[in-house]
Amino acid sequence: MSAPVFVDANVLVYARDAGDLRRQPLAQAWLEWLWAEQLGRTGTQVLSEYYVTVTRKLKPGLSEEQAWDDVEALMQWQPQPVDLATMQRARTIRARHRLSWWDALVVAAAREQGCPVLLTEDLQDGALIDGVRVRNPFSYSIRDAGAETWAHNELPRRKSRGGRS
Repeated sequence: MSAPVFVDANVLVYARDAGDLRRQPLAQAWLEWLWAEQLGRTGTQVLSEYYVTVTRKLKPGLSEEQAWDDVEALMQWQPQPVDLATMQRARTIRARHRLSWWDALVVAAAREQGCPVLLTEDLQDGALIDGVRVRNPFSYSIRDAGAETWAHNELPRRKSRGGRS
């Protein structure tokens, strides 16, 4: 895949959440892959949410300095600002798809960035919203992201190993 992938705050937070032994390594692997392939994109709203969550809500949390270092590194992804165009698109998305305002802003930012895929666990996996395909990064392997159908069709789920997948 050579198209950019928009990353929501929950993926960034899980990559730093030492208390979630299942999702942390998966989130870290996704971020490593996106950095290596130079496909990662995000938005200023996402970075703000990330900063607040990892410094105030995550246990154990990050120091403000550590969190800011992460935000500064993610600035290389050219985050989409919450500007008038993004807000207008979010308003349309919110009304059409009945999303929360904050989720609509994330989808709008992904669309403004030209990302056909949004990595998040906060929206319905596989949903196509304003041309952006929602993918739960904890339900697919990175290998699936290389498939040409990643952004367009449903992909096979990873096989469960007797527990929840």
